[in-house]
Amino acid sequence: MLKGKVALVTGASGGIGRAVALAYAKNGAAVAIHYRGNQEKAEEVRQEIEALGGTAELFCCDVADFTAAKELIDGVVKHFGRIDILVNNAGITKDGLLMGMSEADFDMVIDTNLKGSFNCMRFASRQMLRQKSGRIINVSSVSGVAGNAGQANYAASKAGMIGLTKSAAKELAGRSITVNAIAPGYVKTAMTDKLSEQVKNQVLSQIPMGRYAEPEDIAGAAVFLASDMASYITGQVLVVDGGMVI
Repeated sequence: MLKGKVALVTGASGGIGRAVALAYAKNGAAVAIHYRGNQEKAEEVRQEIEALGGTAELFCCDVADFTAAKELIDGVVKHFGRIDILVNNAGITKDGLLMGMSEADFDMVIDTNLKGSFNCMRFASRQMLRQKSGRIINVSSVSGVAGNAGQANYAASKAGMIGLTKSAAKELAGRSITVNAIAPGYVKTAMTDKLSEQVKNQVLSQIPMGRYAEPEDIAGAAVFLASDMASYITGQVLVVDGGMVI
């Protein structure tokens, strides 16, 4: 389905990013595995891809850094020769109630989640324009669709990604570049594992399907949006949340 394509997945050392990287490799894509701090986990993902007979390379970068993001995209293109798919998945949380949230916690989340996505899109789109083709997939969140108490910074960053997605989609459509977003609900990752049992039960009561998403549920959507089957879909937000925000 993705044979001959080159995909860059940011935040690919674990959780959703790892699942997307593996799914792309299983479908024939060469994968650029981006990470920021956990090289060991990123290396494990590379080994898993190579065990499948796939091709992968590691790239370390702080996507919130404009210059570093340029170097990341340049490095991927230099190594693989092109970039066909960009998945902006790198993200952090610094939860807290609005009235007590520090400026630093607000800025850090916006810089990584929203500005980081902009940085990577800005430089990857230039290469895709030269190729006259490409797929950009931004991993937003249901928090960006419906908001969430205690996550003003995170929700703002993810809502911003949706606006960024729609604007870029209009700019790039004429060159056969699609830009879409996936808005996951609660997913079984290290991030959600930290929640208390009380919070987990409360969340489950809000999900009609009665379970958390697996990272592979999100990866399936990412494979579809990167494939030729989605070549006429752009500027859309695919909510993968088990019915949470119907």
